[in-house]
Amino acid sequence: MNSIIYGPVPSWRLGRSLGVDLLSGEKTCSFNCIYCQLGRTINLQVERKQFVPTAQLAKELEAVRGISADYVTFSGTGEPTLASNLGEAIKLAKSILPLPVATLTNSSLMPREEVCHELMGADVVVAKVDAPNEQIFRQINRPVVGYSFDQILRSIEQFRKQFQGKLALQMMFIAKNKDYARQMADIARQIAPDEVQLNTPLRPCPIKPLTPEEMAIIEEQFAGLRAVNVYQAPKPEVVPLNPEETLRRRPEL
Repeated sequence: MNSIIYGPVPSWRLGRSLGVDLLSGEKTCSFNCIYCQLGRTINLQVERKQFVPTAQLAKELEAVRGISADYVTFSGTGEPTLASNLGEAIKLAKSILPLPVATLTNSSLMPREEVCHELMGADVVVAKVDAPNEQIFRQINRPVVGYSFDQILRSIEQFRKQFQGKLALQMMFIAKNKDYARQMADIARQIAPDEVQLNTPLRPCPIKPLTPEEMAIIEEQFAGLRAVNVYQAPKPEVVPLNPEETLRRRPEL
């Protein structure tokens, strides 16, 4: 285990996932989501910068060359698009490890052209949409970015038109938004992703997860879309590089 690379960890979305944390430190994010398993955001941030030198990442990727995994996944202790060297890091991972690259994003910086350009280098982009409107967006995600909910949705939709890889929408359902499943399904249909990931917080956090029965009702609203329900998705068995550290510090991928 080192400061940048962790896992592989079992991911209900990505199989055996080798995580890369370009923030590598205290939780740094443009959101302060009420359900986040990492707790409150220590560093609320909207400006991009380099947190981890690309040369350090190259060295640590070389150290795990040949590891068995299904994806290299940029995630970690916050929002990966805050790392200004994300695009370079994606190219580097592809050049060193013979694995497809996924990036998990809260979508908050996708209205920025350079962020979308860098995300284009990934094979899979998982973009978060947790709300049906601006009010619920601010109640659940508690953003610090200046972009409106509609601006973020438009940027995802535009990205979808240009992206040659797989785009998935992740929708986290909790009590506050469960009655808006139909509206959120309409948003998904407008964006037309390759997959919709229906999630609820199963890791320890302040928010109670929805039951399998509640999630099944929500899933019905997504008829006609390729929807994956967290309760039904298989989770692979893998041995992390350091299981204790992975579970203590790193989020589920």
